[in-house]
Amino acid sequence: MNTLHRNIYYQVTERLIDIILSVFLLIFFSPIIILIIIAIKLDSKGPILADTPERVGKNGKLFKMHKFRSMVENAHEILRGNPKYSKLYDTYKKGSYKLKNDPRITKVGRFIRKHSLDEIPQLLNILKGEMSVVGPRAYYPDELREQQRKYPQTADSVKVVLSVKPGLTGFWQVSGRSEINFDKRIEMDASYVSRRSIPYDLWIIAKTPWAMITGRGAL
Repeated sequence: MNTLHRNIYYQVTERLIDIILSVFLLIFFSPIIILIIIAIKLDSKGPILADTPERVGKNGKLFKMHKFRSMVENAHEILRGNPKYSKLYDTYKKGSYKLKNDPRITKVGRFIRKHSLDEIPQLLNILKGEMSVVGPRAYYPDELREQQRKYPQTADSVKVVLSVKPGLTGFWQVSGRSEINFDKRIEMDASYVSRRSIPYDLWIIAKTPWAMITGRGAL
């Protein structure tokens, strides 16, 4: 099978897996989804889904990623615009856009983030064709700009990563997740893109439940 046919085979098969698996998971998680919705509403003021900035998708196209709200209302605007949080924002940028002790996270949010349950609504992004089950992380535009200034050697890897759809799960997510800094994370994502295949994707999918259960590396 030549490269063109292999790529077409992969893309068609990947899309079929995306549709079948996302529909199955939405049905499977439906009782948990109801419990999460109730818990979020009882725990804190605000919407069920997080109102977060757009992410960078395939070929640099921006899209709205769906996630359960795990922080206080308007958390991103508070961090970026409130002078009271200026030092925290600096720490956020220096820490590869992750905070270990983020005061904006709610009680329910801490639990659902640890076990990646806040990401269940991304199954809707997959059905819409904006994401895949397996793929690189979906980054914020300002995150990519800032981190490439910090790690200029990652520019080529970023181009490779943006050539495909971001994923609900991926190689770095099942290999340490938030414990990995941007430079290593983007290299891992680029390595995944160059190696991706259906067996490789299925291997990552098989490892994902354990990463969710243990919450290893989650913030």
